[in-house]
Amino acid sequence: MKHYSSAHQAIAERVGPDYGPSHWSDWRWHVRHAVRDMETLQKVLNLRFPEREAADLKRTLEKFPLSATPYYLSLIDREDYRNDPVFKQSVPMTGELTTLPYEMDDPLAEESDSPAPGITHRYPDRVLFHVSNVCAMYCRHCTRKRKVGDRDSIPDQAAMEQGLAYIRNTPVVRDVLLSGGDPFLLSDDRLDWLLTELRAIPHVEIVRVGTRTPVVLPYRITPELVAMLSRHHPLWINTHFNHPRELTSPARAALARLADSGIPLGNQSVLLAGVNDCPRIMRELCHRLLQNRVRPYYLYQCDLSEGLSHFRTPVGKGIEIMESMIGHTSGLAVPTYVIDAPHGGGKIPVMPSYLISWSTNKVVLRNYEGVITTYKEPDSYEQYFCDRNCDDCHLQLKLGGSEEREAVGIEKLLADYDETAALTPENNERMDRRAEEPGS
Repeated sequence: MKHYSSAHQAIAERVGPDYGPSHWSDWRWHVRHAVRDMETLQKVLNLRFPEREAADLKRTLEKFPLSATPYYLSLIDREDYRNDPVFKQSVPMTGELTTLPYEMDDPLAEESDSPAPGITHRYPDRVLFHVSNVCAMYCRHCTRKRKVGDRDSIPDQAAMEQGLAYIRNTPVVRDVLLSGGDPFLLSDDRLDWLLTELRAIPHVEIVRVGTRTPVVLPYRITPELVAMLSRHHPLWINTHFNHPRELTSPARAALARLADSGIPLGNQSVLLAGVNDCPRIMRELCHRLLQNRVRPYYLYQCDLSEGLSHFRTPVGKGIEIMESMIGHTSGLAVPTYVIDAPHGGGKIPVMPSYLISWSTNKVVLRNYEGVITTYKEPDSYEQYFCDRNCDDCHLQLKLGGSEEREAVGIEKLLADYDETAALTPENNERMDRRAEEPGS
C-alpha cells in the first residue's frame, strides 16, 4: 500500500538531505530526523510563529523538550494549525510553563512504589516495568515529563536485570506491563531478549506492552517486529489514540499487522481540552478503533503533572462523554473512564450513576434514556459463608492449584473470614486523640 505523497516529499526535503519514498517508510529515518527545535519545526510546517510566541515556545523547550516525527507532523492541518489536535499534542505550548500549586512532577507516586529499578508495584498481582525512557514523540500531555528524554534515566542492562530479579523473586506477580518511554523504541533483539526472560518466569502469565508507535510512528510495526512478538504469546498491546485523525492508512496497516498475528489490541485515550473533549469525537474514535480490531480500554482524566492545566477538563466533561456512549452504542465501544489518583491511589473508575435507590427487597435503577425501573431482590437468599477453607468447599471451585492470597482494602471488609470491621487512614486526628486519652 502506498503511503508516500508529494506532501511527504516536501516535508522530507525540509528535514534533511537524505529523503525519498524509501526513507519515508523507514521508521529509523523518522527517529533520526525527529524535530527537536523551533527552527526546524517552523521549517517543516512551512510557517513562522510571531516573534514573541516563538520566544515563549523556546522558553518552554528549556524545561520540556520537543521531539516529533516527520510522519506525525505531516498530519497537521497547517491552514488551521492552532486548533489542530495533532498540533496540540506535539508542539510546545506556553501553558506548559504554568505550574499550579497542586501539580507534581510525579503525580502518580511511581517512584514511591518502586521496590527495584524500573519497577512500580502498586497493585497486588501486577507490576509496571519501565524499560525505556525514549519515545518516538514527546507528547505534550505526558504524565512522565520528569523522565522522558532524560538521558540520566535511561535503563541500562544492570537496571533491567534488577527489575527482572524482582519479578522472579515475587511470585504474586502474574502480569507485567512494559512501559517507558516506549518499549518499541528498543531494538528488536533487545525486546526479544527481555520478553524471553519474562517468559521464562513460571508465575508470569501474561505480558503487556504500552506503545504509541502505531499513532506517531506506525512504520515501526515491521513484519520482523511482529514475527518476533508473535513468538511470545500471550502478549497484549495497548496503544494511545486520542483523536480519529490519527487513524491514518499507515496507522491502520500497523494495527492490522499486529491483529493478524494474534495479538489482542486495546487503546488508552486521555481526555484533553481542545483535542477530544467532545462526545462526537470520542464516539467516532471508539467506533473507528473497533473497526480496526482495537478495543477501547481506558479514557483517562488528565493527570496532575506539571504544566498540564491547559489540557485538563472538569470530571463532569468525562461523565458527559460517558453518558453519550453508554447505551447509545455497543458496549465494546465504551471505554472505562478513570482517574489515576494522585499520590499512588491507582486507577479509580468514574462513571455515571445508574443506581438511584434500594431497599432490602428492591433496587431502583435508571437507564441511558432516563427510564426509571426496578429490580426485585430474591425473597429468600441463603448466604454462603466463606471461612477460606477451600478444601471443604462445596462450590465447584476446581481452580487447578490457584494460589491463595490475603484480602486487601474494601475486599477485606466484605470477607467472611476476616474480622476487620473498619479501615482507618494513617494520621487520623480522631484516632490520635483516642490514643492520648488516659486509660485508652
